[in-house]
Formats: sequence, C-alpha cells, structure tokens
Amino acid sequence: MRSLCSLALLALLPLTSIAATPPATAPEPIVREVMTRPLPEQPGKEALILTVQYPPGGADPVHRHDAHGFVYVLQGRIVMGVAGGREVTLGPGEAFHEGPDDLHTVGRNASQTEPATFVVFLIKDIGKPAVLPPR
Repeated sequence: MRSLCSLALLALLPLTSIAATPPATAPEPIVREVMTRPLPEQPGKEALILTVQYPPGGADPVHRHDAHGFVYVLQGRIVMGVAGGREVTLGPGEAFHEGPDDLHTVGRNASQTEPATFVVFLIKDIGKPAVLPPR
C-alpha cells in the first residue's frame, strides 16, 4: 500500500523526493524537478527534467513512464534495464533511453558505498504523472 500512495504523491509537482518503496532494504532515491515546459509544436506534450540521486545501494521499484525517457549519468555508476532488454551499467557521460511502452524493471546504484546522480529528461503528456505503476 505504501508504494501506491507514494506513486500518487509523485504526481504532485514540484517533486522533492520519491517515496516509492523499492526493495525492502534499498534506500530510496532522491528526485528533484529541474524544469517543466509545454512543447507548443507537440500539442498536449511537455518536457520534464529531473535529477535523481541513488544513495549507496539505492534502487527504484518496477515502474513505467508512458513517455520517452532519457537518462544521463553525472556521477557514480547505475544499472538500468527494461523488460525484454538487457541490463546495462552506465557511468558518467553515458546515457539510457526508455520508450513509452517500456516497463522499467531495473534501476539501481551499482555501488553499495558511493552515491550516483543522473538527469532524467522526459517527453510526456501534460498532466500525466512522471512515474506510473506497472500495468
């Protein structure tokens, strides 16, 4: 129940943190909204930029975005993966893409001792939450 309530809270922007419950022992990520802008050339769409910090050992729960999501790593190393794809480990300067139909099955810090920070750039429907539960 906590994770459904937490996902509902995510819809209330501006974001200060995600309280969604990753695996029981994983520290929760810290999410901050950087900018949201409507895209007039794409009616009904907006760009949303977030920063995410995974604490050491931090992870996300399985989720989806219903958006094009682009991840760019600033610090540390993260492991990302979508259903049907392979897990990839990314370091500073590397990027990852999730499509609107992807289920984000893996999102975690590769380190148990160092934080990892990345930027997420989403192209999404205006008013739709950035993070949605799995279908």
